Amino acid sequence: MKKISYLFAAMMLAAFGSGFSTVTADTAQAQAAAPADPTKQQTVRAEMGKPLNEIQELLNAKQYPQALEKINALDALEKKTPYEMFALHRLRAVVASGTNDSAMMAQSFENMINTEFLKEPEKLRLIEAMAGTMFNEKKYVQARSWAGRYLEREPGNVGMNNLVARSYYLENDYANTIKVLNNQLAEDDKAGRKPTQENLRLLGGAYQQLKDNNGYATVLERLLGTYPQKEYWSDLLYRIEHRPGFAERLRLDMYRLLLITDNLDDGSQYVEMAELALLAGLPTEAKKAVDAGFAANILGTGKEAAKHKQLRDRVNKQAADDLKNPDAGEASAKSAKTGIGLLNIGYNYVINGQHEKGLALMEQGLAKGGLKSVDEGKLHLGMAYLQAKNREKAKEIFKSIQSTDGAADLARLWLLVPEDGSKPAAAPAK
Repeated sequence: MKKISYLFAAMMLAAFGSGFSTVTADTAQAQAAAPADPTKQQTVRAEMGKPLNEIQELLNAKQYPQALEKINALDALEKKTPYEMFALHRLRAVVASGTNDSAMMAQSFENMINTEFLKEPEKLRLIEAMAGTMFNEKKYVQARSWAGRYLEREPGNVGMNNLVARSYYLENDYANTIKVLNNQLAEDDKAGRKPTQENLRLLGGAYQQLKDNNGYATVLERLLGTYPQKEYWSDLLYRIEHRPGFAERLRLDMYRLLLITDNLDDGSQYVEMAELALLAGLPTEAKKAVDAGFAANILGTGKEAAKHKQLRDRVNKQAADDLKNPDAGEASAKSAKTGIGLLNIGYNYVINGQHEKGLALMEQGLAKGGLKSVDEGKLHLGMAYLQAKNREKAKEIFKSIQSTDGAADLARLWLLVPEDGSKPAAAPAK
């Protein structure tokens, strides 16, 4: 008896952006063959050896119809050994890949997987390759079937879960897309693994298709925590600002986040932020907004240039006066019935660099009470602790905010701002 061996390895999947790889004739034949289990008998009868070698030569020449004809003729013989049948399944798979016959390929792979001549890792690679082939042919039900077989053997496999999620998305089955991707995110968290940006974007897209704004906002927050980009900030802040129930008194707080994430892109926004800061008794913050607008060449140009310069002069004067009289109003704030004045004066100290004194006054103001919104006071106190580089204390305060007027949303976002104050990157060009 003559011993014969054929190399066979399955194709791996590429990233979604490039599509999943399909089994091709060249790779199926060049890499083909299964590191068969050496404990199993891998021999063919003498009368089979020559025809099998002839088939191999036809495959090398890519003469697939002639090769298939010989394979079928050998398959009709009786009393074939298990390894002879395995060899024929393997060769038929090469023909199938060369002729783009996915049905034949699937059956060939199925037959090979059901033999004893492949180790489990090789069987997994065949299943994986078949799932990718079906996906590329837009046969999504079959792709999920093969992927499901893989996941039965190896639950939580990232590549197969991604394939399943994308197949559902492409069939407009957004509910199942969300289910699969959320399960994958849970697996990522459990493994301490960073979720892919592609998965998060796909999940966000599925929520958008279902008009689930809360779900989409949750995904945006997760994107900001792992892949901070200017556009994600802009999208999320816009949604929070236009969410029903958002309190107008938090408008300056919204501008603060827009400024720090480099999302102020209109002169009127810089002007309004500065005016709101002045009304709040925070000329130093108003100056910061105006200076940023001039640095970005958004203020000081165009038909409003003269008004911008007048605003800058007014802001600079008030900021300078504020630095000369830092204690102005402190005594009356301490004697007031409510803590609003202490909170505002304390925050002004903080933004002028006097963190310890400012935080103490803000804590006193919050404790005194009488505030229109306790959560708004907590929001500003948490922001002050962030400026004082006490992130843990800020986190503790932010997590205590429960209101639905936007304060809790803004508090969560402040914890996503980089500690070093760096600006988020713009999205890469497509």
